[in-house]
Amino acid sequence: QVQLVESGGGLVQPGGSLRLSCAASGFTLDYYAIGWFRQAPGKEREGVSCISSSDGSTYYTDSVKGRFTISRDNAKNTVYLQMNSLKPEDTAVYYCATDNGSRLLRLCLPYEYNRWGQGTQVTVSS
Repeated sequence: QVQLVESGGGLVQPGGSLRLSCAASGFTLDYYAIGWFRQAPGKEREGVSCISSSDGSTYYTDSVKGRFTISRDNAKNTVYLQMNSLKPEDTAVYYCATDNGSRLLRLCLPYEYNRWGQGTQVTVSS
């Protein structure tokens, strides 16, 4: 079955850390650019971080620069999002997604990605 499955979300206090995982099955992540996106209630889905599979280049939205790190482990067919110094405004459902096989970073916008996981909830609250 071709799918992406996110895990690692949860409830964390401000300043805490979480590591999200995105595991692929039925296909090889190495052939795709991968993105992490998030959607908070009442807001549009936004690109948090994306990584190319052609040269490993990465993108981070301004609000997470210096706090989040995207990485990929092709041997495990998994992409990670390490989130440190979490803030209440990071609260959202986080999704991983793959593009159409371009392997390029591009703009890290949702319309560039066409295969999505089911999402994992991240709640940052004291």
